[in-house]
Amino acid sequence: MTAETEDVPTRVGVARITWHRAPDARLTLALGHGAGGGVGARDLRALADALPPHGVTVALVEQPWRVAGKRVAPAPRTLDAGWEEVWPALGRPGSPVVAGGRSAGARVACRTAAALGARAVLALAFPLHPPGRPERSRAEELPGADVRCLVVQGGRDAFGKPEEFPPGPHELVEVAHADHGFAVPARAPVTQGEALAVITDAVVAWTGTLAPAPGNAARSATVEADVRRRDRPRTKGTQS
Repeated sequence: MTAETEDVPTRVGVARITWHRAPDARLTLALGHGAGGGVGARDLRALADALPPHGVTVALVEQPWRVAGKRVAPAPRTLDAGWEEVWPALGRPGSPVVAGGRSAGARVACRTAAALGARAVLALAFPLHPPGRPERSRAEELPGADVRCLVVQGGRDAFGKPEEFPPGPHELVEVAHADHGFAVPARAPVTQGEALAVITDAVVAWTGTLAPAPGNAARSATVEADVRRRDRPRTKGTQS
């Protein structure tokens, strides 16, 4: 199936969506990339290939900084702003949207999911803490009980191993022997393909439990209207 690209202007630059469409899609899974790589990451590619036959359109979202060719990601608030302004385009096909991403992209999805009305959140390789600094936990960014969340984490992830996650309403799947990029060493008892299959099988099963949520299309329209209002020029005499 041929992928389609769409450029989306935002206040922080032009973002890009690469659509991997499912016929008769019942969900759209939006996936953002990490701070150290783009939408070509192995887990994102695997999901873009695996999910459309199961009725899930995958939208790979490149942040404006990445589209512009910059090498360093901006501050979290800028990442959030870019994601929020792409959201209306993600909802236009009409199916409920699941917010997701890997690493920094997972943090963005988690932080913004409730406000955007995401159907659920998929957090791939969530960076629970900086390597070697478990006391600097980011667990508070994970969604609360009002938004379903699936965390998929490598068993050797230096940014947080599965057993380091605190109890909570999120669901968690471990990819044994995998690191932060879901790479497995050559000596591991599983192949790279088998490790990726753990991810795709888990996400296929999980998305199968996400029935379309009433009112999602209306919520997306409201978000789009809010974005347009923020972009509207101020008139003279308006107080800030």
